[in-house]
Amino acid sequence: MKSDTFQVTPSDTHLVLIPSFNPGGKVRDTVRGARAHWDPVWIIVDGSTDGSAAVLEEMGRADPGLRVLVRATNGGKGAALLDGLREALRAGFTHALAMDSDGQHPVECIAPFMAASRAAPEAMILGDPVFDASAPRIRLRGRRIANWATNLETLWGGIHDTLFGFRVYPIAPLIAVMEKSRWMRRFDFDAEAVVRLSWRGVPAVNLPAPVRYFSAEAGGVSHFNYWRDNVLLTSMYLRLLLGFALRLPLLIARRRRARALV
Repeated sequence: MKSDTFQVTPSDTHLVLIPSFNPGGKVRDTVRGARAHWDPVWIIVDGSTDGSAAVLEEMGRADPGLRVLVRATNGGKGAALLDGLREALRAGFTHALAMDSDGQHPVECIAPFMAASRAAPEAMILGDPVFDASAPRIRLRGRRIANWATNLETLWGGIHDTLFGFRVYPIAPLIAVMEKSRWMRRFDFDAEAVVRLSWRGVPAVNLPAPVRYFSAEAGGVSHFNYWRDNVLLTSMYLRLLLGFALRLPLLIARRRRARALV
């Protein structure tokens, strides 16, 4: 495979992590786009069975800024990211931008999000999605409910969108909250991660980011299952409700201190 040439200065603190499971043809464009905007980029193949691992490994051999990690079996988005986060921490990285492999997330926003993270390294930089006409209405309705539940359980902690997976995380706090929970491994990862990081005192910085849904004819692939994943998300919020109740005095005290500083 011919090597792509990317004029991007490598970072030794921030990297891009892309979990991938049977991603379809868009994965090539996603990886190339991410590499055009950042170095390094790591992609975690989460037990894919579509041959994409071989394609991505070939891309990695031709590009020193691209690393491919392969999981033998599918464990879910959160499980794949946790593998990547642990390896990134061992390699000395402090922050990771997580994004999907299916082309929905905006590669042109990678550098601005990384700059925001460098300006506020203690924060999680969260994508605030800007939807176009391609967004399924049923997904938007469900999103409003999830956002309301997240705001309730963080005492309105400044999280604009709980499900959009284009984000920069401080690695060490995220690993710490994930290793204390046996959950956060599948569709529940994005929502539970921001709730638990907010409980931990990690502030949220929200930046707009366009999102595009591709039809199957245009190469779009979705592993979202309406009933299974909404049941998982609902059970997650019910499970977190007890944790929220126990932390409520702390969250109220933290909110009062923040108001006193204004």
